[in-house]
Amino acid sequence: MKTVLAVDDSPSIRQMVGLTLRGAGYNVIEAVDGQDALEKATTLKIDAVLTDQNMPNLDGLGFIRAFRAHPSSQGIPVIFLSTDSADALKQEARSVGALGWMVKPFSQAQLLSVIQKVLG
Repeated sequence: MKTVLAVDDSPSIRQMVGLTLRGAGYNVIEAVDGQDALEKATTLKIDAVLTDQNMPNLDGLGFIRAFRAHPSSQGIPVIFLSTDSADALKQEARSVGALGWMVKPFSQAQLLSVIQKVLG
C-alpha cells in the first residue's frame, strides 16, 4: 500500500484528502504544518507528499526546500496545493522540487487523478 503525506494547516482539507485517498486504498499520514511534515517525511516511509503553501512554522516552499535537501526525498513526488494560481509561484514550486500543482478548492476526482498519475 502506498503512503501519502498530507500537509495542511486546515483540518477540513486534511480530512477530505484523508477520506478520499484512504477510500481509494492509500495509507495517509497527516501533518499540520511544514515543520511537522519535515519530521514525518524524513523519519517515516512515504511514497508521495501533498503540501499546502500557506502554513504556520514552515510554509510549503520552505518545507519542499528542506525536504529536497534530505537524501530520503529522492524519487518522492511532491504535489503543491495553493489557492493562488500565479505562474510565478508555480515556477518557484517547480524550481524547489514540486512535481505537480493543484489549485484549491479541488474535487476528490482531481485529487485521485493527480495521485494516481504520480504514483503510477
